Amino acid sequence: MIPDKQLKKQFKKETSNDPEKYYAVKTLKKEGFERKKCECGTYFYTHNKTRDVCGDPSCSGGFTFLTKKITKKEMTYIETWKEFSKFFNERKYTPIERYTVVARWREDTDFVQASIYDFQPYVVNGSIEPPANPLVVPQFCLRFNDVDNVGITMSHNTGFVMIGQHSFQKKENWNQEKVFKDLLDWFLIGVGIPKDELILHEDAWAGGGNFGPCMEFFSGGVELGNQVYMLYEQSEDGNKELDLKVLDMGMGQERVSWFTQGKGTMYDIAFPPVIKKLREKTKIKYDEEFIKKYIPHAAYLNIDETENVDIEWKKVATKLNISLEELKEQILPLSALYSIAEHSRSLLVAISDGALPSNVKGGYNLRTILRRALSFIDKYEWNINLGELCELHAQYLKPQFPELTKNLEHVKKILSVEKQKYEESKERGKKLVEKAVKKEITTEIMIELYDSHGLNPEEIIKEAKKQGKKIKMPENFYTLVTEKHEQKEQKTQTKKKETIPVKEEWGPTKILYYDHWDYLDFKSKVVGTMDEYIILNETAFYPTSGGQIHDIGTINGKEVIDVIKQGNIVLHKVKDIKLKIGDEVECKIDFNRRQQLAQHHSATHIITGSAKRILGNHVWQAGASKKIESSRLDITHYEQLTDEEIKKIEELANKIVEENRPIYKTFMKRNLAEAKYSTRIYQGGAVPGKELRIVNIEGFDVEACGGTHLDLTGDIGHIKILRTSKIQDGIVRIEFVAGAAAEKEFEKERNIIRESEELLECTKHQIPKRAQELFEKWKKAKKGKLEKFKFETQEKTNGNNGQIIQQTAEILKTQPEHIIKTLKRFKEEINNKIKK
Repeated sequence: MIPDKQLKKQFKKETSNDPEKYYAVKTLKKEGFERKKCECGTYFYTHNKTRDVCGDPSCSGGFTFLTKKITKKEMTYIETWKEFSKFFNERKYTPIERYTVVARWREDTDFVQASIYDFQPYVVNGSIEPPANPLVVPQFCLRFNDVDNVGITMSHNTGFVMIGQHSFQKKENWNQEKVFKDLLDWFLIGVGIPKDELILHEDAWAGGGNFGPCMEFFSGGVELGNQVYMLYEQSEDGNKELDLKVLDMGMGQERVSWFTQGKGTMYDIAFPPVIKKLREKTKIKYDEEFIKKYIPHAAYLNIDETENVDIEWKKVATKLNISLEELKEQILPLSALYSIAEHSRSLLVAISDGALPSNVKGGYNLRTILRRALSFIDKYEWNINLGELCELHAQYLKPQFPELTKNLEHVKKILSVEKQKYEESKERGKKLVEKAVKKEITTEIMIELYDSHGLNPEEIIKEAKKQGKKIKMPENFYTLVTEKHEQKEQKTQTKKKETIPVKEEWGPTKILYYDHWDYLDFKSKVVGTMDEYIILNETAFYPTSGGQIHDIGTINGKEVIDVIKQGNIVLHKVKDIKLKIGDEVECKIDFNRRQQLAQHHSATHIITGSAKRILGNHVWQAGASKKIESSRLDITHYEQLTDEEIKKIEELANKIVEENRPIYKTFMKRNLAEAKYSTRIYQGGAVPGKELRIVNIEGFDVEACGGTHLDLTGDIGHIKILRTSKIQDGIVRIEFVAGAAAEKEFEKERNIIRESEELLECTKHQIPKRAQELFEKWKKAKKGKLEKFKFETQEKTNGNNGQIIQQTAEILKTQPEHIIKTLKRFKEEINNKIKK
């Protein structure tokens, strides 16, 4: 197996030697296009007999579409998708809605980066059917490898819409000439590009072991689309054809709209209302003629493609016949304005789709662009509210993405909280900066100060200037910061780590608990043994997975102490048992443990649904653990929960319990489940398999889940939240009990009432020794699990609804009337809760 980069190079050479085999040459010849070779080595097709260079801007003279308008048609940003979807719908492609930009169905990425991500891995590998075939989709994508280029080059984005043209066909149905002709017609007829102005490049693509030819579409110095034909795969025995041929065409909506209008920058075209508002707010002078001259040279300032960007700035200034200072004076404030506009749109879509800015994984990238935007606002002392910009974006995008207007208030709230954190980090960091700049400040130190303390490089440079020192900020600073966090993982869910070597013939184990949580007694047959592990042909024992601990019970009267699952095989760890393959066994599962775990698991789904309704659409399950004594649920949320929020979540959860709603458990094909319930079903991470087990609490919560669940919410019993805490940035933990475990908690509270009555009597009758004894017991209990109870003299800890008692035995002696008053109020509160 050779690396993708090397494979692409080899395959491109092969396609160049035999273009008729790999490209739609018949169609191109029929349309009058001729194959030529550019001096850069690229093979290209052109209708213009005199053309001798390819369409790449470095060969064709930059973005010439800005100086010479190529198409008579003009399409606004929104019109571009409307026209494209209409055009392809007439050619039997089905337009579908975008997927969320948060890629919950995948384990290998946080965000969708291309339209094909929607269909990987399950559609592409043939496991499931696509939502339509062929189809087109306006997929919003996020990429953070070009953060520092945003604004400067006038054409880079962190967020963009990739319009996808996709088809998934067996070999006998694959028609490359047709799919190529459909896209060619779009550019010639739909966009209105004259044949002489359209240039097509031969290229190759490789990724993940698959590869194939691709055709790039250029005009006016800009690449408008790229049509990839995923046809082959690498194997140990050599390259072979894929059973399923995949068409993967990506076209930037921003770029095509910009191309048809032939003026301004890509940002002016993609979000005009936001740019208009920002110009009004900032009073920045916009010289259209100067920008038209600058844009063809802006690509030289691409951080990723130059070794010394300072030299390139000087070159651009020379070409524009102005000084370096004048160039930067005109470009940098405008670049900041465009960056704010661009970043706010990316934040709107990501947060609306359920992502949160944070210090981990993809959330870190969101916080990076958010703080980059805020630092520009600070630097130029602009009065700009990012929440207001998000509202303008949402209103403009409403014809295409109406869902963005539904979550605006939550988006604004999250941005407000993030701004507050940003301001606090700046305040905390002032002394740190003063101390840091006394030493040598390297790029690594600047990144560390930003990463650990949220200190922007601008603040460091400003302080250094006060001390007479000159510090230069790396041009690719935010890219370096992003790269540092690319490999960071957020893991809060407990998983079984033990690995046992299993044999393929042992599986798959038939699972009996999927349909009936109370399937407790069953007979089975031994199909495998390994040391103390027994493998059965079918089982109702639940293995540790999905955050839920395993069942216990007996097999032939011998104690089952552990159950694990590897792949599709369940292994039972049994004490002192001797069995051989073919033996029939009698199995019994511990009812009390199974019931308690089922109560806690179903309660977890209810609390997830409650938290989403109370806190907002950004709430997702980040992890969970269902045990006997209590359970915990980790959710994505931007701040600690208030007492009022906890109360509302608990009340709503118990309301769902009291309504005794049915809990349906069914298996569905993955594509049908996603179509019916959306990717919201992936709580806690991606779920593998062609089929998914869907747990549906009627009208309230739907999740893909393999755990044991009750049949009715009423069987859960009472749900009681014990405590909440912020366990890491962007993650809040809710610890709770349900069913029998909740009853045990209520019994503890009843004991507290009895002890409080005794304490009252002791205090009244001045029996300090016993009073102090009881009081110390209360303090100890309070620090443990009885955090719901409150005293007037108290201290909030970590935003919890629980409190830590501050009274001491001395207060007991000197202020007995105060203690009596407090205890009486406690007694009333506890009794009221128990009655409820």
